Amino acid sequence: MILRKHLSADNLFSSLRTTFEKVPDLRRNNRKISLPDALMSGFAVFSLKDPSLLAFEERRNDEDENSNLKTIYGMENIPSDTQMREILDPVDPGSLRPAFKTIFRQLQRGKALEQMAFYQGHYLLSLDGTQYFVSKNLSSPSCMEKVNKKTREVTYYQQMLGAAVVNPHFKEVIPLCPEMIIKQDGETKNDCERNAARRWLEKFRKDHPHLKVIVTEDALASNAPHIKDLKRHKCHFILGVKPGDHNFLFDFVDEARQRKETTEFEFVDDKNTEITHRFRFLNDAPLNESNQDVRVNFLEYWQISDKKTLHFSWVIDFTVTKDNCYTLMRGGRSRWKIENETFNTLKNQGYNLEHNYGLGKKYLSVIFVMLMMLAFLVDQVQQLCCALFNSLWEKLGSKRALWERIRNVFHFFKFKSMEMLYRFLLSGIKLEPPDTQYS
Repeated sequence: MILRKHLSADNLFSSLRTTFEKVPDLRRNNRKISLPDALMSGFAVFSLKDPSLLAFEERRNDEDENSNLKTIYGMENIPSDTQMREILDPVDPGSLRPAFKTIFRQLQRGKALEQMAFYQGHYLLSLDGTQYFVSKNLSSPSCMEKVNKKTREVTYYQQMLGAAVVNPHFKEVIPLCPEMIIKQDGETKNDCERNAARRWLEKFRKDHPHLKVIVTEDALASNAPHIKDLKRHKCHFILGVKPGDHNFLFDFVDEARQRKETTEFEFVDDKNTEITHRFRFLNDAPLNESNQDVRVNFLEYWQISDKKTLHFSWVIDFTVTKDNCYTLMRGGRSRWKIENETFNTLKNQGYNLEHNYGLGKKYLSVIFVMLMMLAFLVDQVQQLCCALFNSLWEKLGSKRALWERIRNVFHFFKFKSMEMLYRFLLSGIKLEPPDTQYS
């Protein structure tokens, strides 16, 4: 079986280790455990889908598993769970951004990303926020606060703005470095998704100055300041709009429809004749009454069947035509991939996004989330590019079964690489705890 070595799990692990070696270590002493070892240990927690740091601690204390951590993940000294928390807590989250860029560049160099181009050479980039920490008892200086007006009870929470390259024809998503929605240093007010989006765009364009993208977001993003930010950073957009939030725009389109200035048409789906696609669009419309200088193109869509009718609407900066409105509609509906294929996967398929691996006094929870996203990124690259990984996934039937089987053999056998582990599982050898070493 031919493998793309530069995009294999082992090569990506090695690249991450090299990137982690460039992260500044702010400790003045007590460096028995190096920062790269601590970062790779945190990454391994999520790569192996350990449900807790205690589970990783037990793995560390097992001789065979300790050996696998060192050979597969390139560690020298493996920290205890307490050591890991102490070492990672003060690490600047921004210092992990290059790790995302490193893997993304390897996808580009290997021509693996090109197949996910969506429209006119542009990549579809879905953005959305999600919560990953909430507590009424635990807090840190970076936590935001919500006060119950009746009981005055305080809830502490942290969120992130996630971003991923998506395509309606692919199950895989390619996550980019997230932007945390937390109290910023020196600030007393809560952060918000809009401010996080502005920071994310600035950092995104520094990392990828020439990447052609179409940003797709929900209706909260359809505001004049954000659209101006997108244009300033040379990002095309497909943004959801709702009548209740954009009454002026919908009234404008309705008046244009009465004057027969809108274009409307429908057709029956060529694969399912029970579905009818209906479109209405108008180019060069004002976003809202107070920002009539912000001009957008409006696209409205209905998916009609005997069972139900689905209705969607977007503002777009591409000129809408009969020829491209179906494609643009598919792009707008692909926004959900940041929810389904990204956040739901991270919460429900072994990564345990909402589990508190450690809040820390400074950045610990943020660092853990970023290491989790890196593990998810490596897994998505394997799913997109690695025939060996996909053969093993197909054989075992589900990701959950795949992660469980990997953890099992990690306990009983010694391996020199993740490729060797994959081949071992694919060979169908019965999993028993012998004294022999597979190498």
